[in-house]
Amino acid sequence: MLPTIERKGDSVVMIDQRKLPSAEVYVTCTTAPQVARAIKTMVIRGAPAIGVAAAMGIALGMRKSRATGTKQLATEFQKTCNLMAATRPTAVNLFWAIDRMKHTFADAAHAGCSVDDIRQRLDDDARRIHDEDIASCRAMGAHGATLVPDTANILTHCNAGALATAGYGTALGVIRAAVEQGKKVAVLADETRPFLQGARLTAWELVKDGIDTTVITDNMAASMMRLGDVDLVVVGADRIAANGDVANKVGTYGVAVLAKEHGIPFYVAAPLSTVDLGTPDGGQIPIEERSDREVTHVGTSRVTPEGAKIRNPAFDVTPAKYVTAIVTERGIARPPYASSLADLARAQP
Repeated sequence: MLPTIERKGDSVVMIDQRKLPSAEVYVTCTTAPQVARAIKTMVIRGAPAIGVAAAMGIALGMRKSRATGTKQLATEFQKTCNLMAATRPTAVNLFWAIDRMKHTFADAAHAGCSVDDIRQRLDDDARRIHDEDIASCRAMGAHGATLVPDTANILTHCNAGALATAGYGTALGVIRAAVEQGKKVAVLADETRPFLQGARLTAWELVKDGIDTTVITDNMAASMMRLGDVDLVVVGADRIAANGDVANKVGTYGVAVLAKEHGIPFYVAAPLSTVDLGTPDGGQIPIEERSDREVTHVGTSRVTPEGAKIRNPAFDVTPAKYVTAIVTERGIARPPYASSLADLARAQP
């Protein structure tokens, strides 16, 4: 399985997703600020993956800390948590992972643990977050595969695969599980402008797995649906509000509207750590605006004229009314999401 991110000794190692598919390059981070920069600059991306990265970065920062007492360590810990929280605002998994590490620190301090014991507990929990994410993706895939017909053309947008998680993937986990069950699956991967996660990353993953994959430009989706070349849509998510509104890579909203118009099921696959029951609806989800250069350039080539204004929201919000079902590691939520998501969140793992 593709190693998206790993803790190796006193460093965090992750594949540089900016370089794919032309080169498989791994970045070694030896400090917490280096991990934070890797998240911010999209070396690593995908909501579950950046949550794992933040947890590993926090644990690494405390491992490298020279603090000799718990008070000094606590001060450095809070600064490191704040550093991670400032990297990207939309994906709630980031904040979920930070909060979990805060609870781990607080529990250890309350128990009177030594500085070394606190460091070890943080290390252990960061590794658990990594391993739990992979297990969650596999469970999600098993649930989601039940929604896939024996023969299916599946459209996906952005990259919600092994690269976006600790491994296996959310939306692509559903596709992988369906293939593992012997279903005949072909994938249409939206290129996903402007960062091209679909063309560069999703296609790269699926081709490596030997899964039938066709890349289309984002503005071809409607035509493919009209031609009958799409049986269902499966996407990931960066944050899901309590009412089922879904924030995902910009362009997802348009795909959902098109799917509704053509009578095509639109499924979202995401772990429960992506469900933000504290956010009532999608209007409360902060949307990250990224650099103009992602729009003005493809690689080193400029594709827009100097002087043109640029907008680059990284995400959009798909209203719950367009979502057929939400696949999680504990089962499948269906409308009304205000109750079904809450029920799954409360269910025993």
